[in-house]
Amino acid sequence: MQSVGSPIHWLGFLVFVLAMLALDLGVFHRSPHAVKVKEALTWSLVWVALAACFGVLVHFAYGHELALEFAAGYVIEKALSVDNLFVFVVLFGAFKVPQQSQHRVLFWGVLGALVMRAMFIAAGSALLTRFHWLIYLFGAFLVFTAIKLAREKGEEETHSPLEGKTYKFLQRFIPTTPELDGERFFTVKNGKRLATPLFIVLVLVELTDVIFAVDSIPAVFAVTRDPFIVFTSNVFAILGLRSLYFVLADFVQRFHYLKPALAIVLGFVGIKMLLTGFFHVPTPISLGVICATLTGGVLLSIRRERQLQRAAAAAAAQAAPAADSSDKSNSTSSMLKGFSS
Repeated sequence: MQSVGSPIHWLGFLVFVLAMLALDLGVFHRSPHAVKVKEALTWSLVWVALAACFGVLVHFAYGHELALEFAAGYVIEKALSVDNLFVFVVLFGAFKVPQQSQHRVLFWGVLGALVMRAMFIAAGSALLTRFHWLIYLFGAFLVFTAIKLAREKGEEETHSPLEGKTYKFLQRFIPTTPELDGERFFTVKNGKRLATPLFIVLVLVELTDVIFAVDSIPAVFAVTRDPFIVFTSNVFAILGLRSLYFVLADFVQRFHYLKPALAIVLGFVGIKMLLTGFFHVPTPISLGVICATLTGGVLLSIRRERQLQRAAAAAAAQAAPAADSSDKSNSTSSMLKGFSS
């Protein structure tokens, strides 16, 4: 499959990514500490700004169309990756990972995700080049995923990862200890090398990303077929995921309408792929539909959260006078009993 990315472009981009990761872990997070919201928000804005700058470079180097394709791919990947945040919250809570250790797990998790995404994208690009009909299979899969996501209940019960088959499978083949040992993924006890809960969480994070990549990468191929654009949009979205986690960790479960919005986006790009060869949806329209759908889902979620807060405040206000009158009634009853005795 043809790509605008020459070997020099690929090498330059990889050097840039590795330099930013080294700067992140080796300078700004050399000493373990709990990442505050302000720090995480700053880094999130930095990654978004870098992605925007790269999009501008794509515009001047390769044209308006590819720049829009990069933007569409970035938005799709960013939105779908938000679903990962809920899984991260559950994993860190279940394994009692201290806040100061969470960044280390996410850092190595992101690094592994980048390698696996590169392999997925290379395989997908090669398959689409040789078997063009696979684009229709990808489209049908995305439509199926959209329907499945839309039918999920937002208030479904969350099961602990400690009770899951994956965790039990890992325990069977990886000698582990239930105790943390600082920032270490492995420790030595009684002469035996054991994996700490941090390593188990890291493996589960990587497996989670593989599952989500099965949806997200075909979705990005729906808006661009250029492997360089697919990879760079994926990388920028994933690199900002760690910081976004620390910003939204306490709020991600309140995005009630995010999954329906994601279902609409997946359905849209799936249908777009199915119509390939019959009807071409311009990239600006695709980007507009995706952004409008996700924005609507977030705004509706915020509106719902405010309505729930108002309802809770009103219920508390109504309960207060009732409690006061009950206390007064009990007090009067006690006084009457006292007089009668």
